[in-house]
Amino acid sequence: MGQQESNNSNDILWDIRDYLESEKKTLKDIFKDLDDDDNKTISVEEFKSGLLKLSIANMTEGAVDNLVKTLDENGDGEISLKEFKSAYNEDNLPAKIVEPENFKKPKSTDNVSVITCDMEGRVESFSDGASNIFGYTSEEVVGKMRVSQFSPGRVVLGHVANWLSTATNEGKYEGETTFVHKNGTYIPATIQITPVFKKVDGERKQVGYVGKTKVLDKDPLETMPAEPWWVTPLTWVAITRMPFVVATWMPILFAMVWAFNGGIHDVSWDTDFSMPLFFLIFLGGTTLHLSANIFNDYFDWQAGVDQANNDYFLQYSGGSRSIELGLITEKGLFNLGFIFLMIATFCGFTLVLGPWVPNFQLFIYASIGALGGYFYTAPPLKLSSRQGLGELSIGLLFGPVLTMGTVYAFTGCHSFDAFLIGIPLGLFTTAILWINEFPDTPSDIETGKIHLVAKLGVKNARWGYLILIAMAYISSILLVMCELMTSDTLVLLITIPWAGWLVYRLFQDYQSRDLVSTNIQTIALQAVAGLLLIIGVCEIF
Repeated sequence: MGQQESNNSNDILWDIRDYLESEKKTLKDIFKDLDDDDNKTISVEEFKSGLLKLSIANMTEGAVDNLVKTLDENGDGEISLKEFKSAYNEDNLPAKIVEPENFKKPKSTDNVSVITCDMEGRVESFSDGASNIFGYTSEEVVGKMRVSQFSPGRVVLGHVANWLSTATNEGKYEGETTFVHKNGTYIPATIQITPVFKKVDGERKQVGYVGKTKVLDKDPLETMPAEPWWVTPLTWVAITRMPFVVATWMPILFAMVWAFNGGIHDVSWDTDFSMPLFFLIFLGGTTLHLSANIFNDYFDWQAGVDQANNDYFLQYSGGSRSIELGLITEKGLFNLGFIFLMIATFCGFTLVLGPWVPNFQLFIYASIGALGGYFYTAPPLKLSSRQGLGELSIGLLFGPVLTMGTVYAFTGCHSFDAFLIGIPLGLFTTAILWINEFPDTPSDIETGKIHLVAKLGVKNARWGYLILIAMAYISSILLVMCELMTSDTLVLLITIPWAGWLVYRLFQDYQSRDLVSTNIQTIALQAVAGLLLIIGVCEIF
């Protein structure tokens, strides 16, 4: 029962027989041990992993596959207890002989691909048929790629989640679709997805999926799934990471309302507010933020940071994944970032040259924002990799610098008070960045992107999130005490129980995929905090 990998299927039968004698077990006992998901049959994957787990044998996938075909009397691709027992005679000696020559390689057009993946979509096994169909070797794929990379990105966005849900809830999903070969050509095929279960701590738990694919003799466009109407807008939301723009919107709106409600003397809504001016400021800030998002994705991809992130497939980890999904090319992503930057620049020049208060000093704030966003991941500065400079730059750019720049754009006044009132929102936004760094940390360390969470370690970094959230509330109270904000802005404090719950969840889930809920809610907390500060400044209570 050595653990050298063997190509001889018959060795398995003899190794099982030796195991029976040494462990004083029956064939039924071994069958139960191999049947991980308790469905009364053993799949090829269960057979191979079970043999390794029980230290019975270490066989190649081809050897196990040939044995299963020999024992599989009813041709369903799996072994029942009856079929398993039939492999031995009454003396527990092998009663069947595997003849490998009986199992000829199928033609390329008839190959069946079998791919298994975990719940994150990471490929765990890749059959010979999969190699023939998709053009990759097992070494290129296992543990390095996701099953989503075999489908067009828009199919992934529009359909895959529903397919997986159907497989989980109903036991199987079957349909036609179009896949993508390694060389970029389309593959018309059928797809069957079934869930994989294992016993974890005595409980049956889903741990992944099995996908079986067979090539069809059809036009790839004929098998391409119909695209829902919402796929196009979702595609652009994914590429630009639009939800994060709330981190810019809240400081802009808060600073504007603060300035026109007494924050800046001699400025009033009636005489000084201009809707075209507001539109230009809001559009400029939004497109500047979008350009930063896109450039960050581009330079992280160029540095190999996102490719190394194989832990989670989320909008809060590993960037937008837009290049990985084939939604846009590297060049296209860079060009899109440049377009957004040019729109922001156009807004800036229009503000300076238009009939409003600001002059060329507005470009001081705009340049700080543009350069900070660009060099957050771009060389040579790579602020995000410099053990705290990334977090500091985000806290300043999306807090004090943004509120001070907004007030200057509206009033032409450089106000240090406007700088200070941005501190709470800057801290809330830094908390968004901080918690989003948790799932990225292993791959970031691997590629040399050492931010503070990576420097501290995720366990210790939990306290950093608590400190950021606590300081956001404390700074709000201090600003009220210093009469820089009205007491009505303390309505923000009603979110403390919610924030406390998020801190608790982080401490529990910091190494789990369940953290995604806290990622999402931290973004929501920043948005709600901004709205409450705006309401408080309006003194409507």
